[in-house]
Amino acid sequence: MASNKQDRISVTLKCTECGEENYITSKNRKHNTERLEKQKYCPRCQKKTLHREKKK
Repeated sequence: MASNKQDRISVTLKCTECGEENYITSKNRKHNTERLEKQKYCPRCQKKTLHREKKK
């Protein structure tokens, strides 16, 4: 069976503290229906902060 590329979508991660949109990543929309959250480095805050998937 061939994999469907349409299952993966690009999402933008936004810092919860300053609101800066710093990272672009992809996720599988079938398996991960909730919003993505990751600890990432924010260059504006100059520390690791929680980044959430931005609403479209």
